[in-house]
Parts: sequence; structure tokens; C-alpha cells
Amino acid sequence: MTTTKPTIAVIGAGLGGAAAAALLQRAGYPTQVYEQAPEFSRLGAGIHLGPNVMKVMRRIGIEDELDRMGSHPDYWFSRDGASGEYLSRIPLGDFAKKQYGASYITVHRGDLHALMVDQLDQDRLHFGKRLRTVDDQGDKVMMTFADGSEASADLVIGADGVNSVIREHLLGEEAPIYSGWVAHRAIISAQKLAAYDLDFEACVKWWSEDRHMMVYYVTGDQREYYYVTGVPEPDWHHGTSFVDSSREEMRKAFAGYGDVVQALIDCTEQVTKWPLLERNPLPLWHDNRLVLLGDAAHPMKPHMAQGAAMAIEDAAMLVRCLESVGNAHYSEAFELYRANRFERASRVQQVSHDNTWLRNDEDPAWVFAYDVFDVPLNDPATQTKKETA
Repeated sequence: MTTTKPTIAVIGAGLGGAAAAALLQRAGYPTQVYEQAPEFSRLGAGIHLGPNVMKVMRRIGIEDELDRMGSHPDYWFSRDGASGEYLSRIPLGDFAKKQYGASYITVHRGDLHALMVDQLDQDRLHFGKRLRTVDDQGDKVMMTFADGSEASADLVIGADGVNSVIREHLLGEEAPIYSGWVAHRAIISAQKLAAYDLDFEACVKWWSEDRHMMVYYVTGDQREYYYVTGVPEPDWHHGTSFVDSSREEMRKAFAGYGDVVQALIDCTEQVTKWPLLERNPLPLWHDNRLVLLGDAAHPMKPHMAQGAAMAIEDAAMLVRCLESVGNAHYSEAFELYRANRFERASRVQQVSHDNTWLRNDEDPAWVFAYDVFDVPLNDPATQTKKETA
């Protein structure tokens, strides 16, 4: 039996790729990370980290630092956009720690990303590496990059997002599906909000029939307040991943919403607009030495605040399966990984698409109480029968 651990290349150092690389390196796998961006920057976006994700952060070794860094809302509130009436009050805070086994925090995505990347072996993290081709040669995988360089690995993980080169290699070229919705994103200085005699809650989603605005603090000291929207827009013809929006566009989109939302729009200095892209559940997540995770396998609307969480859970499950099956049987590990991620990721995809999550009072335990390291593993044959039934 082989005891030498395979060399692994992770394509993409976003949150899912960084989680995979950190866990792999901690488990002793020789892991190189290839990121197309020339460097990382603190992108202006927030993120929710539920207890299901914080359990992975615990294994990576950054749970305590995130607890100190992030905002800890006591509730997820849902409110009617016009009347302000509460639609739901989902307890978080100390309740989440006790009930689900870890904190629920909101944090700046860039701060989280920087902390995760700091956990990696910096000598094995390569920037400016846009993957151009991948060639699974049976006994190894050869990769070529846009800068002319080449590399090889025993296994390659495609954590390269909705436009994944690895996914295209496995399944052919196919554009993601534009959902018909856009997301506006902005960070507001909380100092500006002090001029208003209004209650700016730590985590609240404002709803109307066909649109919403999710708002929360992204720092523990509550100096930055972030919003992200879901607004219907029939077409996206910009040819870019985002464009600038404006206060005027926001006022039009949220006409009829109450004073809090109008104050947020008034305090907005810069706002961008992003198309929300999806794919139908993929029939194939892996082939021989190649495997997908996160948005490369199951991109989804952000309406559950669980898109990055699913990528991070994928990363943890993939490493768990590699460790469980053994180094000589990576194909079995990949099948075990898919069998234990497909159903959950597909369910989150669907609920995110429907945009019903926590609009009304419901029990979120199926998401938050999940522990990727402890959940019993499904047999791949059983999962296949369920999918084909």
C-alpha cells in the first residue's frame, strides 16, 4: 500500500481553494496553489460565516481570530421593506454557539480571505497564474498557464469559479446561466449613519415581493455596514463581471422602502452591480485525476448567504474523503466526496434560487448544525440509486 501522499494542485485561491489548500497542507499533502489574480486586495464585500463554516475555520486554526474580527448578530431579522414589520426573528448569538456548536458571524470578505491565505505555505502560493490548458495524462496532470509556464501534479482541484477551466475540460464549454437578477453591493461608514435617529440592526434583510436588501456589519467594532441586494433585471449585456451603479439607480430600485433603507442609499458613496449566475446541477464533479469544488461545481445565487460556505464545506469533505480512503485510491475518494456533497449542495442551490431562506420563522438547523467532519458518510452506490430513482 502506498503511503506517499500525492502532489496536489489547487486551481484558484478564493475561499474554497484557500480552505482546500490549508486543510491539505495541514494534513501533509504537498500542495501548490495557482491563482490567476496578480495579487489579493480587500474587495468591498461582506460575508456570513455560519456555525457550519466556523467548524471548518476551527480545523484551519483561525476560528478564535475570526470570532474577534467579526460582528456577532444576536438575530437574523427579516422585515417587510415598506412597513418595517418583522417577518422573522432567527436567534443567533449565544443561541447559535449552544445549539449549533459555533458562532455565527458577519465579516468583511477581504479580511477573511487575507486571514485564510496567511495560513498557506507562501512558497507554494503562485499569483498571476491563469490556467490555459490541463492535460490528464493518466499517471499525472500537466498544466499550462497564460504566462507560458507549466506545472504538473498527481491530482488537480478545480476551485476556479463559475467560469472554471477544469469544468470546461470535463464537460465542455458552456456559459453559466444568467438568473435574471443582479446584486448591488456597497460598504457604508457607520459614522455616517450616526446622523440618523434610526435603528440599524446588526443583521437584517428587507423584503418586498420581487426584491430584497440584506444589511449587516462586517467588523467587530461595527465601523463598516454592508448591503447586498437582489433585484430583477431582465438582461445582462455588459460583458464584465460587474459595473458601477449609483444612488439614483438604488432609489429607483427601492422606491417605497422605508426610512432605514433610504438612509442607507443616501449614505452610499460607491455601489457596484453584479450579475447573479447559476448552473444546473452538474452530472460530473470529477474524472480520473481532476475534481471540482465550490462555484466550479455548483454556482448559486447568494440569497442564503451560503455560497462560499458550500465551497468551504466541499473543501473539508474532499480532504476528509482523501484521508478516509487512502492515497492509492483517489478515484474512490472523489466518488465518496461527490456522494456526500451533491445532495446538500443541490438543496442549497435550490433554496438560494427560490430566495425563501429565513424570510419567515423556520428552523435553520439543517444548515447551521451541520458538521462536515462528523456527519456520517453516505455510500456512493446508495447516493447514485437515489439520484436515478
